[in-house]
Amino acid sequence: MRSGVYLITAALTMGVVGSVTAQGPPTLRLTLEDALSKAVETSHRIAEARARESAAQAGVAIRESAERPTVTASAGYTRTNHVLPFSVPSPVGIPLLVYPDVPNNYTTRLEMRWPIYTGGRTDALERAARAEAEAMGAERQAAQADLRLEVTRAYWALVTAKASLDVLEQGVARSQAHVNDANQRFTAGLVPPNEVSSAAAQEARARVMAIEARTQRDVTSVELARLIGVAPDQPLEPSGELARTTTASPGQLGPLVESARTTRQERRALERRVAAADAQRDSAAAGRLPTIQFLGGVDYARPNAKIFPRADVAQESWDVGVGATWSLWDGGRTDAEVAQARALSQAASERLAEFDSQLGVEVRQRALELESAVAAIEAATSGVTAAADARRVVDERYRAGVIAGIEVLDSEYALLQAQLDLTRAQATVRLAEARLTRALGR
Repeated sequence: MRSGVYLITAALTMGVVGSVTAQGPPTLRLTLEDALSKAVETSHRIAEARARESAAQAGVAIRESAERPTVTASAGYTRTNHVLPFSVPSPVGIPLLVYPDVPNNYTTRLEMRWPIYTGGRTDALERAARAEAEAMGAERQAAQADLRLEVTRAYWALVTAKASLDVLEQGVARSQAHVNDANQRFTAGLVPPNEVSSAAAQEARARVMAIEARTQRDVTSVELARLIGVAPDQPLEPSGELARTTTASPGQLGPLVESARTTRQERRALERRVAAADAQRDSAAAGRLPTIQFLGGVDYARPNAKIFPRADVAQESWDVGVGATWSLWDGGRTDAEVAQARALSQAASERLAEFDSQLGVEVRQRALELESAVAAIEAATSGVTAAADARRVVDERYRAGVIAGIEVLDSEYALLQAQLDLTRAQATVRLAEARLTRALGR
């Protein structure tokens, strides 16, 4: 009896687990801002850009440290061969040992080096590193802007696919109702068989379009899930609506282009790359100038070679000085480095000029696309209104037996197409707004 209770309990438990598993993960409702924030948090692309920016900032710290003094400690042991001790007579009559036989040599040294003058090379390298770090930061922000555009496109694509699916499912329902009505009329002997076949063909066509729309919805949902860092099988429910009562005008193109020149992070990155190339050129030119550094150190050795006479005891000594190095001839290496840096600077400047020339065209194109999309919504709305009126009149005439069912099918398809056109026009406006925002660097 007890084993039977255990079996029943296990069966119920497995049933509950199977039910929970079959339900799958809960639907995730998303606003556009939620999707954008999740994408930035989970994007590997942005994480890579942050890592590169951190590496560039570490490079700045490396260049800054080159201006500071360095302190090094060294130690060593050397075994030498035995030699004959060398001594000289002394006034007291005891020979003075000048060079003893010391095969074991121990040395330790604490040394400081401080570059006093480098001809501007250190400062130029530091400026180049700072410019590169700023360029990396601008590229990270540009990558975030690209990601926002990509997420926005995927988000509104999913909203569009869901809206299109709703329209097509309504069309399927109307087509099925028309098939039922045609069958009833055929049974009553009011219509010929071809009207039933035409209605069934229209219903099948509507179902095919609905299947394609459902597939498109699932595909766009998977793409959006990838961008926001959730599982591909996670159901998504975007809460955004395509319809918008008012759409702001892009405004005058001239100010828009100037605004884009100021806010586009890609342009800022190119400007910093030009500055970095110029600093590299200055650094290369500094190779023609001498470098001066301060030197100092403390030795503790046995024997200490700086103390005479040599003795097999540990002794301390110190030294302080200034050293200068000047490359009088390097086989043309410095000139070649300067020419290379100058060419890289010119290449970066030309790339910046090319970006400016493309920026004006891009902003104008995106503004014109938005204006065209807004105008298309007005036309599509009028088309839906006209198609709905036409379908109502055709339906009334069909009910009165004045026209054939084929005209009802045509009007039904025209209304369905008009509704889909409106949905696509609304989606085009959303996408055009996102593209204009991206072009302006906002």
